[in-house]
Amino acid sequence: MSTTDDHHSEPTRRDFIYYATAGAGAVVAGAAVWPLVNSMNPSKDVLALASIRVDVSGVAQGTQLTVLWQGKPVFFRYRTAEEIEAAVAVDVSDLTDPIAQNANLTGEEPAIDANRTLPAPEGSDAPEGAWLVQIGICTHLGCVPLGEAGDFGGWFCPCHGSHYDTAGRIRKGPAPRNLEIPIASFVDATTIQLG
Repeated sequence: MSTTDDHHSEPTRRDFIYYATAGAGAVVAGAAVWPLVNSMNPSKDVLALASIRVDVSGVAQGTQLTVLWQGKPVFFRYRTAEEIEAAVAVDVSDLTDPIAQNANLTGEEPAIDANRTLPAPEGSDAPEGAWLVQIGICTHLGCVPLGEAGDFGGWFCPCHGSHYDTAGRIRKGPAPRNLEIPIASFVDATTIQLG
């Protein structure tokens, strides 16, 4: 005597059609989505600029150089002794963002001045902490702040009133984080590599 379970134990033509249709649908969906996913990859010109070297020999103390890297402005500031002194004097507990935001560090270091600047290069007469390299994009809504401006002598974003100090740390206004420090290092006494 046969049961209904015996009747469905063998695949039927209908099962094959279901599986074939589902497989074809998955292939079509993948083919439709791939161009969208692929368009999110960085373009070849961006990948070519993943690492650049910047000559800072012409930057005088108290001035800054701005370069475009990966579509973002990067500020290279050669700080004066007064700017360094003002940045060192700040108590981290007074900061809106107490984290260094430095890609050269492990991630949670405090935003003291030494954790935001590049070490002095060998063979240079630059004082320790003189070089500050940071991405020049306000962390509030992505505007570009103005240098040597604001209430703390660092950078000021006129769009919504964010004030950064001489170490690029947010001190006043709506910005939630300090200006970001990209991966950077001295290659020699006058050349900084980004990336």
